[in-house]
Amino acid sequence: MVDQLLTITDEAMKMVQEARNAENDADSLALWIEIIGSRGNAYDYDLYFQSMEDASPSDVLISSDGSSGVPVVIPAPSVELIRGSRLEWSDDGEGGLVMINPNTPAGDNGLPEGVVEGDFSSPVAQRILEVIDEDINRAIASHGGYAELVAVGDGVAYVRMMGGCQGCGLASVTLSQGIEVAIKNAVPEIRRVADVTNHNAGTNPFYQASAK
Repeated sequence: MVDQLLTITDEAMKMVQEARNAENDADSLALWIEIIGSRGNAYDYDLYFQSMEDASPSDVLISSDGSSGVPVVIPAPSVELIRGSRLEWSDDGEGGLVMINPNTPAGDNGLPEGVVEGDFSSPVAQRILEVIDEDINRAIASHGGYAELVAVGDGVAYVRMMGGCQGCGLASVTLSQGIEVAIKNAVPEIRRVADVTNHNAGTNPFYQASAK
């Protein structure tokens, strides 16, 4: 099964389907793949079966091909960290599912290894700076916030959200529906915009997330 987000080899899907068939109410279950932490330069994963109906609108559901596969759910916080990965079956030892992920855990500055903060010498970076200064920050200034470009690498623009946007409950909406759209429309070389903000450090967001 192939998806822009995740590739699952036929052998891995066969093993997943066999394992799901042993569960109660198997037809209602999806394979959930979640990043739960990291060790060194690799992520730790939790793979488990859970009802696909438990998926929230922000989670990603990868549909199966009828009876030939199992639906897969990627929880929203793990989506961009998993994008481009491949789940395969390894026969080493007792055998098992192995995730091949091109993404690596971010360092202390939120950037993947090899991406240099503050290098805006390329024409692409200069065009992104122009979009942020002239369009994006003017639009979000009324919220008491602003965005800054942190780095550019491999088609990804890394952005930090400051002021009222830092810790804002709607920061993800601002990023996906405002900042990312503006940058990708103006700079087609950019395929993704990543938020590297430490939102836990935000102390005075313009909007507050609803209490649950």
